[in-house]
Amino acid sequence: MLRWTVTFVILALIAALFGFGGIAAGAAGIAKILFFIFIVLFVISLITGRRKV
Repeated sequence: MLRWTVTFVILALIAALFGFGGIAAGAAGIAKILFFIFIVLFVISLITGRRKV
């Protein structure tokens, strides 16, 4: 999931470089959403991860 976030950030930067503001904003929005989903899943996996007993 983090790989998709990086992909959309790079896509947003390239689109902004060439002047496609709408596409850049859309890709940056998607990257932001995917990043927050990744953070939530990471925290959940830390809390419910395997515990050695």
